[in-house]
Amino acid sequence: MQQTLQLNIIPFTAPLQEAEFAFYTTKHEGYCPIHKDDLNGAIEGIIDESELHYGNWLYTDFLPAKEDAIVITVNLTDCKYFAQHYYRHIIRNHFKGVADIMRKNFTNEIEVWFHNTKSTSTKFKVYNQFTLKVQHSRITDSPELVLSYDGTTKVYNKSIAEIQNFQTENYNWINCNGELNRWKYLTDEQKLNHEKNYPVVSNKLKPHFDIAFDIPDFKNRYPKYFNNLKEFYDKYLNTEVFRAILPLAAEGFYKPNGLSVQRINGTSNELQFGNGVGIEPKKDLRRLKPYKPVPPPNNVKFFFIYHKPDRELAVTEIYKIFKDGYNGKYPFPRMEEFISQPFEIEKETSISFDTIDEAVSVVQKAIKNKDKLPDTKYFAIYISPIAKWDKDPKRLSIYHRIKEILLYEGISSQVIYKDNIFKEAFNLFLPNIETAILAKLGGVPWRLKRDTTNELIVGVGAFNSITRKTKYVGSAFCFNNEGIFKGFDCFGAMDTDSLAGSIREAVGKFIASNYKATRLIIHFYKDLSKKELKPIIDTLHALGLPIPVIVVTINKTESKELLAFDTDNEKLMPYSGTIVKVASKEYLLFNNTRYEATSAPTDREHHFPVKISFFSSQAELVEDPATINQLIDQVYQFSRMYWKSVSQQNLPVTIKYPEMVAEIFPYFSQNKLPDFGKESLWFL
Repeated sequence: MQQTLQLNIIPFTAPLQEAEFAFYTTKHEGYCPIHKDDLNGAIEGIIDESELHYGNWLYTDFLPAKEDAIVITVNLTDCKYFAQHYYRHIIRNHFKGVADIMRKNFTNEIEVWFHNTKSTSTKFKVYNQFTLKVQHSRITDSPELVLSYDGTTKVYNKSIAEIQNFQTENYNWINCNGELNRWKYLTDEQKLNHEKNYPVVSNKLKPHFDIAFDIPDFKNRYPKYFNNLKEFYDKYLNTEVFRAILPLAAEGFYKPNGLSVQRINGTSNELQFGNGVGIEPKKDLRRLKPYKPVPPPNNVKFFFIYHKPDRELAVTEIYKIFKDGYNGKYPFPRMEEFISQPFEIEKETSISFDTIDEAVSVVQKAIKNKDKLPDTKYFAIYISPIAKWDKDPKRLSIYHRIKEILLYEGISSQVIYKDNIFKEAFNLFLPNIETAILAKLGGVPWRLKRDTTNELIVGVGAFNSITRKTKYVGSAFCFNNEGIFKGFDCFGAMDTDSLAGSIREAVGKFIASNYKATRLIIHFYKDLSKKELKPIIDTLHALGLPIPVIVVTINKTESKELLAFDTDNEKLMPYSGTIVKVASKEYLLFNNTRYEATSAPTDREHHFPVKISFFSSQAELVEDPATINQLIDQVYQFSRMYWKSVSQQNLPVTIKYPEMVAEIFPYFSQNKLPDFGKESLWFL
């Protein structure tokens, strides 16, 4: 299976090898700060370090010398970090007057916006966003320009001066005559010209301006991004004017090859089901049955929770579907046939409420008074009258409160929005719903076809709740590569001691299971700081386990900054399991359902890659290519173990599952998970 990959990276050569630059020891508005180390010793004999700002800093505007300037000759090849500042300066100057709007983003790279005239509205203008990032020798032996497409943004058509009776604290970014600035940092000059200042339309502003929220687009994004990048390159970069200031490689976008591109071993795609081996759960689960049905006790009683007006239609219909199967345009088997679990309703025990406002209190009282049979599991099917995109946070919280009440009684649940039941495509929901039900009841829909290896893996994911104004991290512990987790928990994002304590508990359980801990692998949703790592290292030493810690950073958001395209394929997505090395210890991993040449991924399955990087308390461990390959393979395998859907995800469950816990937990009234919530997949 051949593929020709193209990265959104363009190598270039230095426009000059050496030049004189004017530096100043005093900080000036708009000048670029330069750390003394970025000049690679060029200041020696010219200026004493005691004269530098705070002993470390010089400043330059890259222009001819003015009064009090210190002129230093700088070699741009030797001083690569200074060179990056210089290249940003000349790129930024080039795009002034070319781009419609500009700003420095939070990494000081250059963001340029161009008016998208194809998208029209009387209320706002739409802009295509691009970022130009300079880096040095991360993939090639030369400086590199990363060109990324960042999607679109809306800018309101009325200026600040035209908007009346508005709460200004809702403003954030403002287009100030082509230069972006935050509302709270507007300069005096910008404040004097509010007729030229236009607010960028954030989600917070949309209701105020009567602008609809964007509808998610689940189409394959690869062609859109590829075409936008190509068009930008052809129009703005591959020109005599731009090449005169930055000599880009004649070939344009870089095509990686050799050892920088690998592919996961083909057997990593193989999954073990109950009656054989398959690759795609959406095809093979129905054919081959679950790997493990629901474990004892074998008695499972289902009951409904519903709004009384929905009984005759929604509840009756979903009962028939689970009991007898779906008989629409595309039939689907009954539950017992699909996941080997009989659908048995406990008569007269379902819970109904008259009004939505009383739903929580009615459920709470009914569950508290519920008589439970011995050796029996209970499972609630909640037919929700509220769509998950409802704008009322109070109504949305009803689902979370009901879930919490059930969880504290040891009962898992599955929510189904009432209107979805009558959609023609409801058969497409059913495999996901019933797979999640099986997993919540303790069954194993499928597992990796791998020899079982016992290794302690900690996954840490995070969710930032905008409505709750809180950030929580969730943790999950896995003792083997079967994808069966031994514990979940959740903490405030800054509570590193509690995270370390939960890891201590997991290590204790691991050793108690007669496993030998030789290393601890942590899948983390961001770069793990020394402050966050220290309590974990201290915990291991306190347990008498000075074992190495390997941190695998898996960016929670899909990589748009770095992308690769398979230009041999019309849909442009690289094969599943493709690995592209993009820096010394940094890789792109493509997790998708394009397993072979005949694969036909749906639009939703054209996932962008995840970016993975490595760090270890024993640095030599992440210098070993075999170890790196094993760790990447492990990330890929765990992306196959997602049981909320029959489609492969781009994130491994070691990140995704804790993130799902952290998303729901802030809505709970209790400040800790019950034991049942720590040992089951209730959040799917």
